[in-house]
Amino acid sequence: MPDKIQINMLGRFEVIVNNERIDQKPSKAKKGWTLIKFLILHIGHSVPCYSIYDVLWPNEASSNPESALKTLVSRMRSFLNQCSEGLGECILTHHGSYAWNDKIPCSIDSLEFEMLCKQILSDTSYSPETRANMDRVLSLYVGDLLPTNAQESWAITKSVSLHNLYIKTIYHYLDCLKENSGDPEEVIRVCRIALEIEAFDERLHLELMEALVKTKRNNEALLQYKYATNLHFKYLGTQPPEGIQEFYKQIVYAGQVLDMDIDSIREELINYEDSRGAFVCEYSVFKEIYNLQMRSLERMGTSMFIALIMVTSVDRQPMELLKLDEIMQNLLDVLVKGLRTGDTITHYNASQYALLLPSVTYETGKMVMERIKRAFYRIYPNSSVLCNYRIGAINEKSYKG
Repeated sequence: MPDKIQINMLGRFEVIVNNERIDQKPSKAKKGWTLIKFLILHIGHSVPCYSIYDVLWPNEASSNPESALKTLVSRMRSFLNQCSEGLGECILTHHGSYAWNDKIPCSIDSLEFEMLCKQILSDTSYSPETRANMDRVLSLYVGDLLPTNAQESWAITKSVSLHNLYIKTIYHYLDCLKENSGDPEEVIRVCRIALEIEAFDERLHLELMEALVKTKRNNEALLQYKYATNLHFKYLGTQPPEGIQEFYKQIVYAGQVLDMDIDSIREELINYEDSRGAFVCEYSVFKEIYNLQMRSLERMGTSMFIALIMVTSVDRQPMELLKLDEIMQNLLDVLVKGLRTGDTITHYNASQYALLLPSVTYETGKMVMERIKRAFYRIYPNSSVLCNYRIGAINEKSYKG
């Protein structure tokens, strides 16, 4: 019997015996390894044969499934014994069932992970022991349970449960950390590791950006904001959650320098005034600019128009993300050069820009958008996309171009 058996189920499946990883390919028994995974997942319990049949031969009719299972078990025991003498004894046979032998010393990462998470969740305050347990949790959970089987019915429930436990434990740890006066560097470390697992989690992004602002790393916070925004555009085709959008203003305000003298401010404004073309900004700032301009235009009795411009493939099929990103950047270049300095642009979703066009009419607004389309087609004649727009005054029926 081996001295040391380590089984990893999180993010990959590995059986490591005496520090040597068992190569799963030579066995040529995909069903055999599925059997082992299934039994390990139910360690401490005998699994009835009929449950194993459903896992190994779903929707398959077999004249003698009991014999097929016995043959499979015998083959896997033989293979395991070839890997390490006595290792085949890990598969136990009971009357009408099979089990993974829990009497044999064996370390399983998913079991250790669950135990540590429960310990952290029971802690009501932060301590060095809590941090040590959290370090171990972060090192264990490198991905979801049995990723190659993640969509199979027998694995998905447990996989989702462990994933939710991971996020719940992270949240609890951050709460304990902040209640103990907080260590922003530890918050940054934990959030960055956790975001590799749960990239779209709003709270993790907010906690990270807040900690970066606290440590006066405003540029990093801004980069994190842009990363979260681009992530939602590319993979979900949407704006990030409202909380992330609103945090952008906090990042900007935190970066303002209070001790600038009047000459520095004047020089900065003069340099900014030299810029040409439309103003490009994040969506949260776009909304603020809209509110400010609306108040000003109402006092002057003039109107403001909003336009949406969108690109689609000629065949109306979804575009590859890299191609779409390139086309959207090209369109942005055309918009910045083709619109007025007082116009405002924001990336509304993966394939659309929203524009604020103050002090125009339907006719002049339409002329502007048509000019943008012509310029785009002229500069990028081989882009193989259609460029459409919709324009309308605030609170009025829109015009489609």
